[in-house]
Amino acid sequence: MELKVETPQDGWAVEALYDLSFAPGRTALSSYRLRDGVPPVPELSLVAVDEAGNVGGAIRYWPVRVGAHDALLLGPVAVHPTRQGEGLGGALVRDSLARAEALGWTRVLLVGDAPYYSKFGFRELSGVIMPPPTNPRRVLGLWDWDGVRGEVTSLKTAPTDSI
Repeated sequence: MELKVETPQDGWAVEALYDLSFAPGRTALSSYRLRDGVPPVPELSLVAVDEAGNVGGAIRYWPVRVGAHDALLLGPVAVHPTRQGEGLGGALVRDSLARAEALGWTRVLLVGDAPYYSKFGFRELSGVIMPPPTNPRRVLGLWDWDGVRGEVTSLKTAPTDSI
């Protein structure tokens, strides 16, 4: 599998993968409300493709605000059921995080399973409030979260004076 930046031509395959990998109501989750109307960060939206060009995995990131601070919202990340267990999800996370860091991002946020994401350095965040209904114990962050508190807002609705 080759990891590459997602292109517009990959979009339908990525959405089909997300539909296959997640529950039908996935777009009703709080994370999706933060993504609605805001494009993902193109340099960090990656796909894993095989030699035939089939998408076996995908990851996207979205810009958000937490209080007065910029952050990336990681997700969704998905691996096709026929490719699970090969380390593809981990490769997508590691590669995309390295790219995010190289681009100068200083904090990444996600809603997920702490035992899985802790191996990449994510830890539970306190004082960072996702839109409901989100289990606060699943709100995880990586890198510089010292002193960062507040509601997570979409860039579509966030103040733009400091962006």
